Amino acid sequence: MIGWWKTKFGEEEIERIANSIRDGNVSQGEVTREFEKKLEDYFGVKHVVATSSGSAALTLALMAIGVSPGDEVIVPNRSWIATAHAVTVLGGKVILADVEKSRPLLAGDRLEELISAKTKAIIPVHLNGRAADLKNIQDIARSNQIPVIEDAAQAIGSQYQNVLLGTFGTIGCFSFSVAKTLATGQGGVAITEDDDIAGLLRAMRTHGVENVKNPEKWQMPGSNFRFTDIAASIGLVQLTKLEKRLERARSVYRKYREGVADLSAIQEIPIFLDDGEVPVYNEFLFEDRDNLIKFLHANQIDTRPSYPDLDRADYLYQDQRNFPNSRIFAAKGLVLPSGPDQSDEDVDRVIEMLATRYS
Repeated sequence: MIGWWKTKFGEEEIERIANSIRDGNVSQGEVTREFEKKLEDYFGVKHVVATSSGSAALTLALMAIGVSPGDEVIVPNRSWIATAHAVTVLGGKVILADVEKSRPLLAGDRLEELISAKTKAIIPVHLNGRAADLKNIQDIARSNQIPVIEDAAQAIGSQYQNVLLGTFGTIGCFSFSVAKTLATGQGGVAITEDDDIAGLLRAMRTHGVENVKNPEKWQMPGSNFRFTDIAASIGLVQLTKLEKRLERARSVYRKYREGVADLSAIQEIPIFLDDGEVPVYNEFLFEDRDNLIKFLHANQIDTRPSYPDLDRADYLYQDQRNFPNSRIFAAKGLVLPSGPDQSDEDVDRVIEMLATRYS
């Protein structure tokens, strides 16, 4: 079976983990801080705060800007559910926005009408390495004095106007789960240029206190969103491989795009490689997606259908609003075998099966 995702952890990661354990670095400590500093250099930002997951990074970001029960946060209808859950677990109300017609990204031209006196934040999601319309979104956010939190969970290494995604908003959030180009098993980071926000992120990561050894008092609400030196050990090795993995992701996507270009039944969801976008997943639209999934599985090829629209969650009720653009991606989107260690031979096999079905 050709898996929908393929990545490898090797002897370098094992050796770095072993060294950390030998040195007594297991929980969040000096190896985590080394990883954070390397990422500060990579992103060119003042502060990187490592967390237990990308979901935790989003939750911490919203806590740091003061989201509380009753506040509204605007989120695109196309995203992994974590984006919405970060709002709901804090008692906030998710206001869903439809996406662009050609790409599953927050539609800036519909944003203004969703803003109210209760709007506390806007979260553009750079889904699959695609850059949301940050200029338009930020202009609207600034004019309304609303913070922008970038959900860049799937966008490490992707750029917008030659600048890395995640560095535009008040806070940028990333995920390092297994199915990412930089993976530590689980984990994530929140990045920011704001000293005060960075202090809040670090404190809230550990129940509201930065000094966990001897806190003088309980300063603010928080929880245990801590990273570990074991995960950081993996991350430090993965970071040395990142540029090669990003190039591999581009290469595999080009191979798929060229391989299916003559198959009219397959529609590309554009990724602007020349503008610096890097796809984590190889995602296309298929009219007969569900039947195709069965056909490919019968031929030993695993795939992953696109996420359901967020408004399909009953607890995110949206007052009977419609999301026509989102429906297209939810119904037809399919991720073909992806990952930095997916072989050319396997990709060729997938293209061959697609040609067999659609030629």
